[in-house]
Amino acid sequence: MSPARLPGTPSLLRAINDRAALELLLDKGPLTRAQLGELTGLSKVTASQLVERLEERQLVARVGELAGGRGPNAQLYAVVPSSAYVIGVEVGPTQVVAASADITGAVTSRVEVTTRGADDPVGLVHNAVIEAATQAQAPWDRVRRVVLGTPGLVDPATGDIAFAVDLPKWHHGLLAALRSDLDRPVAFENDVNLAAIAEARVGAARGVDDFVLIWLSRGVGLAVVLGGKLHRGHSGGAGEIGYLPVPGAPLPDDARQRSHRGLTGSFQRTVSAEAVRDMAGAAGFGSATGAAALEAAVAAGVDGEPVLDELARRVALGVVAVCVVLDPSLVVLAGDIGSAGGAALASRVQEQVARLAPVSPTVVTTQVPQDPVLRGALLTGVASTREEVFTTTPASA
Repeated sequence: MSPARLPGTPSLLRAINDRAALELLLDKGPLTRAQLGELTGLSKVTASQLVERLEERQLVARVGELAGGRGPNAQLYAVVPSSAYVIGVEVGPTQVVAASADITGAVTSRVEVTTRGADDPVGLVHNAVIEAATQAQAPWDRVRRVVLGTPGLVDPATGDIAFAVDLPKWHHGLLAALRSDLDRPVAFENDVNLAAIAEARVGAARGVDDFVLIWLSRGVGLAVVLGGKLHRGHSGGAGEIGYLPVPGAPLPDDARQRSHRGLTGSFQRTVSAEAVRDMAGAAGFGSATGAAALEAAVAAGVDGEPVLDELARRVALGVVAVCVVLDPSLVVLAGDIGSAGGAALASRVQEQVARLAPVSPTVVTTQVPQDPVLRGALLTGVASTREEVFTTTPASA
């Protein structure tokens, strides 16, 4: 008999009901046993047994009373935030940022550790993760997983780093070393992919099944979401849009010879933070960073419009190349350059794309401007942890 057709055992049905109740408590807040029964369609007796099971598993607890009815006040129950934790880590060329979140998704700590002078990636991550857990007062046995966002490629088959821009010490085999050191499930994910996950869950792409996120910063990247799922590609290279050949920029001599300085492709050279800084500086908006220079151009109003027009033209070349193949309904501009350009840049890119191709995606600015990679790592970890914790069949079943 196919597993899909196996009859529902009592333990399986209890696990399904428990999962439904936990999701309701997370979505709607504290509820009484009667409210849980009504919302799940379970009888009062079954709902009471369900709550007792979840209390025994220390997943829910009484948090108050609901007054107003006949007889004694009804007890209110909520998910215990400290029942499980996850740690998200964003790895950059100059620092590692780690944060923890409890099973409700609430962020409970955030720490920053410099990478300067650090030759041991395992020790670096170990210190950041342990410090994040300590600050959150999270018992280590309740930390269920660690999700790391890094630049570059992550091998879809092994989950290991295939190539990390600006991180020469990060290498194949690091995933196993971290899992052994932390004694916890550890996962790598491309940083731009994590930013797209954050955008899909809490940002501009909520409820959108097909969208792309273009990351404009020191590095340039792309995340593709199709049918609500990330598309990573055969080798993990989906999204390396920095190598896209575009008019007006030289082609790389050998794309296989990746520089520690990052991508050197055509599109990268025209829209990176460095390119934006130089372009804006030539127009009289000099600044130390591309984002600051672009913000100055936006603030200048009419005087800054030529900078926005030129950048929109450049960005549109990459957007068109992606959209005529994938035809997404939405394009999100993210990274510090995407955020700095704001609606003024997004609207211009949308107009340029409509002129250049028979597709008309909506182009918007990210709605997750703070720590999008870290936010995506935490959201990924929390989702996996809930799946694991909430669907575990009770031992007593």
